[in-house]
Amino acid sequence: MESVLRYLDWTSVGLALLGGLFSLLLLEIFKLNSSRSRYPPGPKPLPFVGNMPEIMKDPMGSIRSMKKYGEMFSMYMGRQPVIVLNSLQLFKETFVQNGAVYAGRPAEPILDWITNGHGILMAAYGHSWKQQRRFALHTLRNFGLGKKTVEERVAEEAQYLIKEMLKQEGKAFYPIHPIMNAVSNIICSIVFGDRFEYDNKRFAKLLEILNENFQLIGSTAGQIFGLFPFIKHFPGPHQKVWQNANSLKEFIHEAVEEHRKSLDPEHLRDFIDTYLVEMTKQESKEDSTFHEDNMIMSTADLFLAGTDTTATTLRWGLIYMMDHPDVQERCHEEIVRVLGFDRSPCMDDRTQLPYTYATIHEIQRCSYIVPVILHETTQPTQLRGYNLPKGTKVLSNCVSIMTDKKHWKHPDTFNPENFLDEKGQFCKNDFFVPFSLGPRVCLGETLARTELFIFFTSLLQRLKFSWPPGAPPPNMDGILGIVRSPFPFNTICLSRETTH
Repeated sequence: MESVLRYLDWTSVGLALLGGLFSLLLLEIFKLNSSRSRYPPGPKPLPFVGNMPEIMKDPMGSIRSMKKYGEMFSMYMGRQPVIVLNSLQLFKETFVQNGAVYAGRPAEPILDWITNGHGILMAAYGHSWKQQRRFALHTLRNFGLGKKTVEERVAEEAQYLIKEMLKQEGKAFYPIHPIMNAVSNIICSIVFGDRFEYDNKRFAKLLEILNENFQLIGSTAGQIFGLFPFIKHFPGPHQKVWQNANSLKEFIHEAVEEHRKSLDPEHLRDFIDTYLVEMTKQESKEDSTFHEDNMIMSTADLFLAGTDTTATTLRWGLIYMMDHPDVQERCHEEIVRVLGFDRSPCMDDRTQLPYTYATIHEIQRCSYIVPVILHETTQPTQLRGYNLPKGTKVLSNCVSIMTDKKHWKHPDTFNPENFLDEKGQFCKNDFFVPFSLGPRVCLGETLARTELFIFFTSLLQRLKFSWPPGAPPPNMDGILGIVRSPFPFNTICLSRETTH
């Protein structure tokens, strides 16, 4: 009799649990259907996880297929609805015409864990973000952003990069470190007041962990963290992200302490010096956001944004040049015809190098290193007849915009003609939006444009790039982390000097 009662007890518990789970599932389905009725129609989500499984299975395939749902639709990241914009008109209507309304930064658990809301890139739209961004822009301009001094620094660094690459001449090598080091040295000279040699092992390790974090944060592990942030208390790949972020903070903290010891307020050397002086000026102000945590994270943001995006674009550029040797040769011939073999390029040369300039734009268009841009509403608003509450996530699909068949001559293939008119002159295209639009437009757009033009032109002026014999075709989907980066690849570079 006792055993029968025990059996009945376990059966009751099991049935109660099953009934509870079934009720929970029904409640979730009801909530989901109710939520979907308030937003534009889109792909059917699953309870609790939304459309995440299909996105995680094939991120780039999912992004490319979004255009089939029309100009605007809804999808679900976990239980959160996301409004997806597939057209430039909607992009401008939201991020530009109503910029302040759509300038919010959605909570990204893994990034919030690292930044604690400080800095610029992941800071919420508000007083702190405005102060930090305005100060960063002003300081960057004071230290040469958009001026000849920065152009000269980039041109000089390009020669160091060429020299470093020629150490591997004729041999297959992975170019990620020299490219990242070269690009990073430009922002480092502005932020830290110094550049780092290519054989500096500590700096090389720092660049390595930065690249690792960019990939880990956007990987499946990062997305799982977004759904279940409580796992930060448990072991897993997310702990590597935390360790890497702390290594960067420690590096910056050491630089700050060195600056404190040698600070001369009358002769400011770089961004850190300027920030230290600003902290002192703002001490008595109640609404000041200039403090140690914001200094460390703002410096980290400038360092990260000023390194990875441009370096990643240049790596994609090498892939496209090796895959299209005819384009590479035509760029080289144009560069040598205008600049000769020895003169370094400057931004004034763009009008005389239309094909090269068009090629750089086409690399950016096809590599779309930031394929989607995610914001959230800062207040309740309306969009095309739909009521969006405060905190609604809004995602602009840059891939859809930059491959719109109505506005590109060759939307789905790599072809510099997309940026050339009938006379072979460079022509702008409004559907080219790699730096985003509106209040959160890329902080370093001017610097990135300068670096891309001078680095790319210098490399093709002096070097020829080709695939190693027998190299497999590259996987052009790349790795979708914080930015979309190429899979590791080897290249062979040869000096053009022997042919001149």
